[in-house]
Amino acid sequence: MAKTTKRAANDRRVLIYSHDTMGLGHLRRCRAIAHSLVEADKDLSVLILSGSPIIGSFDFKARVDFVRVPGVIKLRNGDYTSLNLHIDISQTLAIRESIIRHTAEAFDPDLFIVDKEPLGLRGEVAATLGDLKARGVPLVLGLRDVMDDPALLEPEWKRKNVLPALRDLYDDIWVYGLPQMCDPLEGLAIPREVRAKMSYTGYLRRSIPLAAPRAVVENAREREQPYVLVTPGGGGDGEALIDWVLRAYEAGEELPHRALLVLGPFMQSERQAEFLQRAQRLPKVEAITFDAHMEQLMVRAAGVVAMGGYNTFCEILSFDKPAVIVPRIAPRLEQAIRAERAQALGLTRMLTDDGERRTGDMIAALRGLDVQAPPSAAVVPGLLDGLENVERLVARWLPAYSGAKTARAHSKPLKA
Repeated sequence: MAKTTKRAANDRRVLIYSHDTMGLGHLRRCRAIAHSLVEADKDLSVLILSGSPIIGSFDFKARVDFVRVPGVIKLRNGDYTSLNLHIDISQTLAIRESIIRHTAEAFDPDLFIVDKEPLGLRGEVAATLGDLKARGVPLVLGLRDVMDDPALLEPEWKRKNVLPALRDLYDDIWVYGLPQMCDPLEGLAIPREVRAKMSYTGYLRRSIPLAAPRAVVENAREREQPYVLVTPGGGGDGEALIDWVLRAYEAGEELPHRALLVLGPFMQSERQAEFLQRAQRLPKVEAITFDAHMEQLMVRAAGVVAMGGYNTFCEILSFDKPAVIVPRIAPRLEQAIRAERAQALGLTRMLTDDGERRTGDMIAALRGLDVQAPPSAAVVPGLLDGLENVERLVARWLPAYSGAKTARAHSKPLKA
């Protein structure tokens, strides 16, 4: 791959890859980073490569755009299939790989950030990594705070042949969390030279967009408050949580607050319809399917009940909300590990889904939010310095990046 066009000296470009089979986590994390980078540098442009089928539902700042590759979905047996195209998965993956590679060639980035999957979905980003490495473009792998139980992550990464890429291709590895919460590669046989590339940034702070659409702001103001926000993230595996909360309100017990349920865009439509009907019969419950401006809902909530994905956790911390985390335990233990560590640090409470889901336990959890301390009561240095530290790390590879001047002086990434 060779540069084919001349560019202005102050034209800086960052390409971000997010495989996004289903769910909202990868997309929203990449979007938060992209917005922070362009806000700090008027000469920077960011392009996001994503497989999310709902990426077009989100607002993007000027100088941030996206290229959507054909979507895929992971089946219960671990295999993938095309989301919308009625073609073989191998053809879909070939199309995705071609789009990724040609987009990288045409966009000509100065920095390439890969989210979570070192080689991409089924290795689809490997060729692009090789092209950009040969051209001298810095390559960064961004990892969330928790990946999975080491006993599950190690064989997965061994099967995908990940370690050679971490050793030979990537220049930096950024962990969007803190070591006292979790080492995402704990228990893995990671070479020393790979460990030396790792930096902990802290969590990615979220804020209310200054230019939110007027209708969004007005709807948020009109909603009766206070309320408990209940969110299973994308909703694809959140049916049990929603049912549990609804049963708590259906029990007829006196609860301190109304509930606002955001079911998630990936919940099965039949279950969405069922939950919406049940909510309509309850005077203290409102249910909606999806809102692309969760920050507006979160900031006005009295408390939160959530499954505990990375982005929801960042929002809970950012808006300082008392929260009960009800983590999933399959197909990954990521949420359960995060919830356990957060409870140990005094940031949030954890309610374990033991399969029985006793109504009384949820009622007690909802009542407890009124007396639960917010995350800020636990002093964790650097907890929400993630975006500032990402700016500092970008400046290592893009010396002219002006965002480094705006990062707060006390905020420094921690080496592993």
